[in-house]
Amino acid sequence: MVRTKTESVNMLVPLEKYLKAGIHLGVKFKTKLMSKFIYKIREDGLTILNMQEINNRLKIAAKMLARYKPEEIFVVCRRENAKRAAKKFAEIVGAQYKVGRYLPGTLTNTEYYDFKEPSILFACDTWGDKQAIADAVRANIPVISLASSNNTTKYVDFIIPCNNKGKKSTALVYWVLAREVLKERGDIKSDKEFNYKVEDFEK
Repeated sequence: MVRTKTESVNMLVPLEKYLKAGIHLGVKFKTKLMSKFIYKIREDGLTILNMQEINNRLKIAAKMLARYKPEEIFVVCRRENAKRAAKKFAEIVGAQYKVGRYLPGTLTNTEYYDFKEPSILFACDTWGDKQAIADAVRANIPVISLASSNNTTKYVDFIIPCNNKGKKSTALVYWVLAREVLKERGDIKSDKEFNYKVEDFEK
């Protein structure tokens, strides 16, 4: 995967850091709508996601999330390997969150004791978080979601292609997004002011 000097400079973190975390690794199965994010397929059948696309979409997602007030963002994550990272992200940016089982009606039933009215939903996995996404659609709430090569993209307004199954890759994704959201808001001015390590996002 050859990158030009310009592309490397535009990376949110060094390319080697992305690759070491396996953020570009998909699975052997791919859905039609995720095909455009696939860089190549290895001889063993494993899909490799486009690293530049991942990086660019992390930038865009951070800009999108930064437009909302912290409490207007609702982070959901049922995937075990990513719970710690999703929760840490939410805490740092001040978002509402639900890690683990999502109960139907949280976004649609006003009589539910834990009813929430966010302005945007941020999901970890379009399959694992499908109930939350379905509720968001019913409530006309836009959806951002991480997605691997085998994920469906139906009902998702903005996809961040990445390895959303690995502990290290999801930790890096949420770490980068937390830092970039704070920068976009003006809460911090540079990477050096972000006082968290990727390890803080791991289980």
